[in-house]
Amino acid sequence: MKYTPLLKELYQRNRAKFTAKMAKNGVAIFNANDILPTNADGTMKFRQNNDLFYLCGIDQEETILLLAPDCPNPAWREVLFLRETNAHIAVWEGHKYTKEEAFVASGIETILWLSDFELVFNSVVNLSESIYLNTNEHLRAGVVVETRDARFIQVVKERYPLHRLERVAPILHALRAVKESEEIQQLQIACDITEKGFRRVLEMVQPGVTEYEIEAEFIHEFVRNRSKGFAYEPIIASGPSACVLHYIENNKACLDGELLLLDVAAEYGNYNADMTRTIPVNGRYTQRQRQVYDAVLRVEREAASMLRPGVTIQDYHREVGLVMQSELVGLGLIDQTDIKNQDPKWPAYKKYFMHGTSHHLGLDVHDVGTMHYPISAGMVFTVEPGIYIPDEGFAVRIENNIVVQEQGYLDLMQNIPIEAEEIESLMNR
Repeated sequence: MKYTPLLKELYQRNRAKFTAKMAKNGVAIFNANDILPTNADGTMKFRQNNDLFYLCGIDQEETILLLAPDCPNPAWREVLFLRETNAHIAVWEGHKYTKEEAFVASGIETILWLSDFELVFNSVVNLSESIYLNTNEHLRAGVVVETRDARFIQVVKERYPLHRLERVAPILHALRAVKESEEIQQLQIACDITEKGFRRVLEMVQPGVTEYEIEAEFIHEFVRNRSKGFAYEPIIASGPSACVLHYIENNKACLDGELLLLDVAAEYGNYNADMTRTIPVNGRYTQRQRQVYDAVLRVEREAASMLRPGVTIQDYHREVGLVMQSELVGLGLIDQTDIKNQDPKWPAYKKYFMHGTSHHLGLDVHDVGTMHYPISAGMVFTVEPGIYIPDEGFAVRIENNIVVQEQGYLDLMQNIPIEAEEIESLMNR
């Protein structure tokens, strides 16, 4: 792996937090993600199941984690099952975890090969009353591919119909939403790598450069700093393309006088940054572009200050909407008549700012967490307001990543240029 792994103590704490939420005499099972096919005999890059990774730190395919904190056999209370390697696998695929290496990474003492799973699992289940099963319950998930977890759920239902089945997701969504200090350190590294990529791009953007050339500069800087690459499919949108929220073609030339919206970030150690900046292709904002830019920046800073313990995301988004409404009036994009006649379900400001301002960030870019309970210290959020003006051929979005604290917040992107003057200065030096 490119990145430096975190110490096993984090995963030991994470498992302790999870098992403390389990009902007595329960057993929980977590499966690694599949290696997905492309075409013919090709495969996509492996990406570990984030719940499994959160609990043991093992970044390898065909891994299974079993947790049964009340099992009468102490050796079976935490069991990690690994793919057994051999000379053929070593030649064609490379090194796999040894049992000793897996212990160092996870802190789990009982480590067995996958061939032992059926016997151990059946024994533990027959000593248990409930079985905790994992599946993707993200509010925005579109699950169309059958996962290893989904296949395993069907097996459990068929073999153990009299056991009580429990959902893992509600527990882990709450736990993963509040980050440990080590997780915040990984997120900070991802943000720092993102900063390096952005500063590199500021030096090369000029009229005539293509969006895909800019994409290439980012990935070069990310990988050379031990990132696997992009945290998500990058949006590099010049001119009117920035008004398409999920523009990913990145195939146009950047023209003199246009703005360039960059929604690009790095991952590090499976943790993800999420940055957006909007810069002038020729190194100077026009008066109108600057007006809109400064308005979005004011909303971003006001919104960040609103993310504090006790606030709910729904109330937060409504309050940010009022701040944006005021800025849009100031820009002449809406007026008091628009506000008076607006549909309460789709306020007037939504014409120019149609998405939410913040989402959880962590092992997933749109990380799991509750959207219906109060925010807590230790949660990490994006803050990403934007104004999209198709009639004027440009958009501005600005996005930083912050850690909510008991008092105030920590901006993980505080070192990434954000003021218009600094961006212009760096582009023209």
